[in-house]
Amino acid sequence: MFVPAADLALGLVEAVRSTNPLELVAVVFGLVSVYLSTREHIASWPTAIVNVAIFFLLFWKAKLYADAVLQLIYLALSIYGWYEWLFGGEHNSRLLVSRARRIHWAVLVPLFLVGGIGLGAMLARYTDSPVPYFDALLTAASLVAQWMMTRKLLENWLIWLLADIVYVPVFIQRGLPFTALQYAVFMALAAMGWYGWRQSLRGQQQAPAA
Repeated sequence: MFVPAADLALGLVEAVRSTNPLELVAVVFGLVSVYLSTREHIASWPTAIVNVAIFFLLFWKAKLYADAVLQLIYLALSIYGWYEWLFGGEHNSRLLVSRARRIHWAVLVPLFLVGGIGLGAMLARYTDSPVPYFDALLTAASLVAQWMMTRKLLENWLIWLLADIVYVPVFIQRGLPFTALQYAVFMALAAMGWYGWRQSLRGQQQAPAA
């Protein structure tokens, strides 16, 4: 059905009016943080800390409880990632990009499945979350991706890409339009991060040994 341009414009204006200003601030910090991550810039971590603190408040209000708790875990992981990127390499040097190994997948995939399904069951039973299993599985996937990012494992970007594809319609349905737009941009940034980190890894492999 055709929707007049005037109606679309009015709908956009109404969405802007009803949006919590904090959401816009969180979106800006989130975009800056992820962009800096694609460039392997250490400032991605302090900007991420501001982002997750604001989103904790927003998600709790939107009744996305698993995602709200996820922000607190992100806070801890951001502090950890900040340290690891600076001192997590050989002899406490700067951490370099690497590929995930079989042992990583052997541990992370079962943790994702057990954690996501278990958390989904808890949300379905004890909260009024409208999307308990989506919320929980996305939470589990995001935790896996974020931990992989703290260790500069290249494949974190593929997991973020898949999670972002699902997050966009969830946030639209829950009345967070600018957050949905942010995650749409995150999809592009995840592709950029994959390409950039892969180039960085190739550069490391081609560099002559010291």
